[in-house]
Amino acid sequence: MPCSTAEREHVKLAAMPLTLPTILTLFRIGLLPVMVLVFYTGFRGSNVAAAIIFLAAALTDWLDGYIARRYNLGSAFGAFLDPVADKLMVAVTLFLLVQENPTPLLAITSAVIVGREITISALREWMAEIGARGLVKVALLGKLKTLMQSVAIVVLLYQHDLPPPELKLFHVGEVLLVIAAALTIWSGLDYLRAAWPAMRASK
Repeated sequence: MPCSTAEREHVKLAAMPLTLPTILTLFRIGLLPVMVLVFYTGFRGSNVAAAIIFLAAALTDWLDGYIARRYNLGSAFGAFLDPVADKLMVAVTLFLLVQENPTPLLAITSAVIVGREITISALREWMAEIGARGLVKVALLGKLKTLMQSVAIVVLLYQHDLPPPELKLFHVGEVLLVIAAALTIWSGLDYLRAAWPAMRASK
């Protein structure tokens, strides 16, 4: 008896091998609920633990990309899952930080970062539909933006005061997040500029 389309797709997914980069990406997604749980437990040193978990996730993001390129272990599933894991980790962590520290500056910069990610994701999907996704590849500016975001979030999660002269790390993290938001806008405009000819030509 012939298999339905849904059954054939299920068989394809079941037969899809999990490469090491994909396993690392799944591990990064698995760290997200752990970090949320640690963040809300409030035990002594929970902020440090949450910062370490986020840092570990950020490092696996770099590691899975390096392994995929170095050993040619890239896959379509991994290419789809990797940016999803990144955006989930950043967005959820920013929501947690804004909830605990509802300052206007933190809220605005977080909204800018999350809004940009939603906009560029929609842009990439649309560009893929018209067969022009190659015009919106990740550039060096986008990687710098991701690095600055990660550093800012780790500092905000940690947010201990340093010894005299007293320097509140939370304020340092806010400044770093503002820089990350500026890079976010810059890289987003860069993506839009690259896609603009296709957007104008499309009917």
